Amino acid sequence: MIEVNRKDRESPESLIRRFSRRIQQSGVLVRARKVRFRSEGKSKTEMRQGAMYKVKVRKVVNHLKKIGKFDEQNFKNVKKKLIK
Repeated sequence: MIEVNRKDRESPESLIRRFSRRIQQSGVLVRARKVRFRSEGKSKTEMRQGAMYKVKVRKVVNHLKKIGKFDEQNFKNVKKKLIK
């Protein structure tokens, strides 16, 4: 914890300036920002499920292209069916 004591005849502005400088030098703000904006990665299970979903979608899309029925509406319907 950072502590700054007021010196004799020190103005409040200089005390705040000295405190701010100490905070920046200690690296407290940098660590706080890293923790605040850190995003959690996906778990192995989520990554595996996402990969399996992509494989299924690709398989269905390739089939639709071969039979000549691939369009945006069919693609959306396929994705809806696979999610359920």
